[in-house]
Amino acid sequence: MSSGKVLLGVLAGAAAGALAGILFAPEKGSKTRKKITRKGEDYLDALKDTFNELMDAFTEKMEKVKDDVSDYADKKMGKTEKPGKEASTVTG
Repeated sequence: MSSGKVLLGVLAGAAAGALAGILFAPEKGSKTRKKITRKGEDYLDALKDTFNELMDAFTEKMEKVKDDVSDYADKKMGKTEKPGKEASTVTG
């Protein structure tokens, strides 16, 4: 199982537990709503951070693959002149 799925499951479980604890607490409704809103914002921030970390890791891996493919192509082409670059001739 990927670490992203595990982390998402842990966050969802923690959010459900916190929500259930708040809903069953003997406080006024306005205080409970504020707590729910605050916890929701905290979990949203944590989820955003996790998403950004996953995207950074994905971007790094894609850059590595791109570099590896480029290196492989250079080796296969024998490190000849790059496509699109033609020798210039002087006319006069």
